[in-house]
Amino acid sequence: MSTATNVFMGTGRRKTATARVRITEGTGKLTVNGAEFDRYFTHDNFSRQAYAPLLTTELREKIDVTANVAGGGVAGQAGAVAHGIARALQKLNPELRAALKQAGHLTRDPREKERKKPGQPGARKRFQFSKR
Repeated sequence: MSTATNVFMGTGRRKTATARVRITEGTGKLTVNGAEFDRYFTHDNFSRQAYAPLLTTELREKIDVTANVAGGGVAGQAGAVAHGIARALQKLNPELRAALKQAGHLTRDPREKERKKPGQPGARKRFQFSKR
């Protein structure tokens, strides 16, 4: 097994999804859980959201990305991958921090699903009121 000398890791999270991202210098090959980005994120918006930090830093064709994602749905996983890529890029070159921060890629989206409350059908929904 050969070891790559310049491997930078980043962990990204969104909703309940967690992504472990590895970036290396290369030709722009993007894989998620062993599949290509476009095959894994079937909708164009999700794949575009996932590699947005690479477009911000203009490194789309110079960086290879390998991501392992678990938990959540497709939207959460795309956000987690983007967050992980941004964190790894920051380790690759600390000068990219300003551009990534300005675009909002380094900030973890704190929104989570609200829990269901007892005696109610959902988090906010109430059973229908009956006066009689």
